Amino acid sequence: MSAPVAVISGGAGGLGRALSAGLRDDGWQVVILDRDIAALPAAPNQQAIACDLSDPAQLERACAQVIAHYPRINLVIYNAGVTQIGAFEALNEATHRKVFEINYFAAAAMARAFLIPLRESRGTHLAISSVAGFSPLYHRTAYAASKHALEGFFASLRSEEACHGVRIQIAAPSFIATNIGHAERQEDGISRPGAAADGVDYMTPEAAAKVILRGLKRGSAMIPVGRIAWLSWWIQSLSPRLFQRLMERRITTDRRP
Repeated sequence: MSAPVAVISGGAGGLGRALSAGLRDDGWQVVILDRDIAALPAAPNQQAIACDLSDPAQLERACAQVIAHYPRINLVIYNAGVTQIGAFEALNEATHRKVFEINYFAAAAMARAFLIPLRESRGTHLAISSVAGFSPLYHRTAYAASKHALEGFFASLRSEEACHGVRIQIAAPSFIATNIGHAERQEDGISRPGAAADGVDYMTPEAAAKVILRGLKRGSAMIPVGRIAWLSWWIQSLSPRLFQRLMERRITTDRRP
């Protein structure tokens, strides 16, 4: 029997690499899609394809290449993303749209490309969201909006794909330390994910991947990743007003001289 096949967008980054390693340790063949794969070390049962996910033509070609090479695809992980830090008053429309192109529209385009292959294998779509996908987050209007859209899309798609035996899961990490000190922050506030300096209770990519893959095996619809993510999930579910108040209280405390 051939190994199951997983496709990971943004797989060259810290969390993507950790997810790939965890899957390969469990007998999977992994295909990574990422803009820059030059620094990705060669690994057994792993193939990497260079692709700018925000370029529709490149993404379409890369997905077609994967489908042509692997007759059966069992899992697609939508991990690619950027963060954007700054006040809304300074956020221009081009930056706002760029965040959505990478965090939301690229994932939706990938989901369309792999829709039939996953139906044929009765496989799984796994979206990597964030605490910002179900709750408000200070100075992250564009980022939070894109992650809310991502969760809304996949939660809605879940109902459509259930009749095909396809499972759709969402993982929501809190703060994964993948690029601390290497934010490569641009003038418009866009930074590499996992680079924010205002996080709480950071997790390593390896620890986060372990939680996500455990949730994947269990078939959990929502996988909060980390203590802060679990607390945020429950508080936001029970009392959105309380969550907002607690977040604003922390901001006020952090900004005291």
